Amino acid sequence: MKVRLPADVAIDPEVDLGMTNGGYLLQARLNVSLPGIEPEIARKILDGAHQECPYSKATRGNINVVINVKTEAAAHVA
Repeated sequence: MKVRLPADVAIDPEVDLGMTNGGYLLQARLNVSLPGIEPEIARKILDGAHQECPYSKATRGNINVVINVKTEAAAHVA
């Protein structure tokens, strides 16, 4: 996509271990910060990465994954 990613990219993964129907399950949330990137472009980048990621390919259909994206810069506290 020829988009330069900002230096302060951050990915905060959260993984839950739960139970359903007597068995274990995993689910994940990826909280991604791409400050300065337009929200539509950020979503396209993340959707494409999720399609290409070897881990995502290996677990597709087995683990529920939610990708949250934040494009605003973090507020600085004085």
